[in-house]
Amino acid sequence: MKAVGGKAIYGATVGILMLEARFPRIPGDMGNALTWPFPVHYRIVRGASPDLVVRKGAPGLLDAFIEAACDLVVDGVDGITTNCGFLSLFQRELADAVQVPVATSSLMQVAMVNRLLPAGKRAGVLTVSASTLTQRHLEAAGVPEGTPVGTTEGLREFTRAILGNELELDVDAARADNIDAARALCAAHPDIGALVLECTNMTPYAADIRAATGLPVFGIENFVCWFQASLAPRRFPAP
Repeated sequence: MKAVGGKAIYGATVGILMLEARFPRIPGDMGNALTWPFPVHYRIVRGASPDLVVRKGAPGLLDAFIEAACDLVVDGVDGITTNCGFLSLFQRELADAVQVPVATSSLMQVAMVNRLLPAGKRAGVLTVSASTLTQRHLEAAGVPEGTPVGTTEGLREFTRAILGNELELDVDAARADNIDAARALCAAHPDIGALVLECTNMTPYAADIRAATGLPVFGIENFVCWFQASLAPRRFPAP
């Protein structure tokens, strides 16, 4: 057997483009490496703050994200994802630039989830900022027009701490915000049969949302695990 080189880093198949932020990334958060059952490779995009990307539409940041994605590919990753669902805006440009599979946003799951559900049911989206989640973001991720959207915006802790880039996070209050937002969305749209979490920071609360609503919950963690399994399929023993 001969080993073949060509990469600087081995064993980390997925590269994650990170916003530059300081808020706590608890287990389950995409930016906490303990979240993943496999190695990942991170690259911080300097200047890409949560406020700039989520509230202001990421102006002037495309080139920085492309450069960081290209660096990850040169280092040795085989696929790229990001830690903000609002980066669906850059899906096409990033995929064209790096020539490896790119999965920018958990929102890309919505159309697929709809196909899993019985007639008369559809997916709803839970976001950190409904006021700035535009039709452009949704269209770039292939989200069907008219998809119900709920949000933690305006509640106690979660949106304020994440988008405000706070040094402290009241985890119990953030959990309550996510549960309350999910319940409100489902109450407003009884035809919702599953929830898709736009925000990657919502993943630590997915099990709580599932318990509170009784609905399947799709977030970035299950999306990236699916993505990674295609880039590094399991090898099974010969029969």
